[in-house]
Amino acid sequence: MSGGDNQRTGGELLVDTLRANGVKMAFCVPGESYLAALDALHDAPEIDLITCRQEGGAAMMADAYAKLTGRPGICFVTRAPGATNASSGVHVAFQDSSPLILFIGQVARGMRDREAFQEVDFRRMFGEMSKWTGEIDSAARVPEYVSRAFHTAMAGRPGPVVLALPEDMLRERAPGIEISAAHRIEAHPSEAQIEDLRDRLSRAERPLAILGGGGWTRQAWYDMHRFAEATGLPMAAAFRCQHLFDNRHDNYVGDVGIGINPKLAARVKDADLLIAIGPRLGEMTTGGYGLIEIPFPKQDLVHVYAGAEELGRVYRPALAINASMPAFAAAAAAAIGPAGDPWREQRTEAHADYLAWNQPTQVPGPVNMGEIVSWLSDNLPADAILCNGAGNFSAWVHRFFRYKGFATQLAPTSGSMGYGVPAAVAAKRLHPGKTVVAIAGDGDFMMTSQELATAVHHGINLIIVIVNNGMYGTIRMHQERDYPARTIATQLTNPDFVAFAEAYGAFGTLVETTEAFPAAFEAALAAGKPAIIEVRVDPEAITPTTTLSALREAKNK
Repeated sequence: MSGGDNQRTGGELLVDTLRANGVKMAFCVPGESYLAALDALHDAPEIDLITCRQEGGAAMMADAYAKLTGRPGICFVTRAPGATNASSGVHVAFQDSSPLILFIGQVARGMRDREAFQEVDFRRMFGEMSKWTGEIDSAARVPEYVSRAFHTAMAGRPGPVVLALPEDMLRERAPGIEISAAHRIEAHPSEAQIEDLRDRLSRAERPLAILGGGGWTRQAWYDMHRFAEATGLPMAAAFRCQHLFDNRHDNYVGDVGIGINPKLAARVKDADLLIAIGPRLGEMTTGGYGLIEIPFPKQDLVHVYAGAEELGRVYRPALAINASMPAFAAAAAAAIGPAGDPWREQRTEAHADYLAWNQPTQVPGPVNMGEIVSWLSDNLPADAILCNGAGNFSAWVHRFFRYKGFATQLAPTSGSMGYGVPAAVAAKRLHPGKTVVAIAGDGDFMMTSQELATAVHHGINLIIVIVNNGMYGTIRMHQERDYPARTIATQLTNPDFVAFAEAYGAFGTLVETTEAFPAAFEAALAAGKPAIIEVRVDPEAITPTTTLSALREAKNK
């Protein structure tokens, strides 16, 4: 603790910078390498410190917090084992463009380069999955480094920053100084660019907009709706960014991601003006780079992106606009489309195609996940937050749930398994009055199942729906497609998930028919504690449109 000489430990200076930057929540797995920082957090009760059970879960929680708030998610972990575990969440934040700051306890400065206990060069380790990785070599430089971390995480394309904290540096003393909050640095579109966009809109016959990426705000969400209504543009969402436009809106035409509606895929290919607002146009949003030709798209491509380095990286846009999403959305909201609403017919048809695609399909077995997800879509409050990780189960979530408001979807565009449960923990802690549901496959859930203990410990009453088919479904699907009847390493032996929930002190219930789900969900809501609903599905129901047997037979023909 500090004395009366205005001297502060490195740990105290670190917490001072967090306070100055308005940090209200942080996630951690404690470690002896940053005890001085933990001691300083003891004197900062206004920072809600969530103790997690594994560093990957902690980092994913920080990512979810960042997605929901637009502010850097804060995560503390210990040296090499903690850092390597946390790297899974850092990678999510990098590919999802989420501002995150990971603080890692490090060996003492005098022990570096000896392969001391749990020593790792974090600059090398995180070099390609962070915007910047640094190590603070002096307590006096803590405010400088942390200020840079906040600025870097939020500027341009948001992303993760990693700072290593040598344990002796955290105990070192330095003068306390006045610290101010970091400012968000964002690019704005020029008037000439907005006028160019208007001109392209006036000439377009088959336009389509795709919304995605990070850095959005609620106001930008509203402004994009104004833009769509003023111009009459059909609006699609990039992979796992469906919450960026109200799915009930007449202008909404569906998501451009895995399992895309074939009619929407055809519209992307056939568009004469494609306006990508926020997405990188990576593999998942371009159908493996098949919907848009590289490097010169057939479509007249307008690419709006917050980071200048991404513009022209894969696709040569006809018009590149380096702007943050709030800045572009505010400028675009005043745009007026061509007279007479010339795209009304195709927009109406595209929305009707989306509604038809949104209807549950028939699948084998007594449980139809399409109908369950559709029930959730119809019965959850409009501001409910739906979280998921990765696996074939998510195809039902993305296809049959209609996202109605901003920041109601937490899902990793990186395709990381295990994301849904930690994301739901963070979301429910941040918004205790909202309904928060994590939907996870059985394999997906077990990746971070220990974070149920975090929820119970902190009284975070999320609901987890486990879609249990007893296998790693995505990999099994690919095996049956490419190597029929030669499956290996994809079968799973799972615990009794109801007993699992009860062992943790949570509520648990089993659903074995579609009709039983509503009552189970209401019971979970009424339980007053974290809840698990295990839904047992037929393994044959591998996607909403095909079965394992059909995949095997198709390959054998």
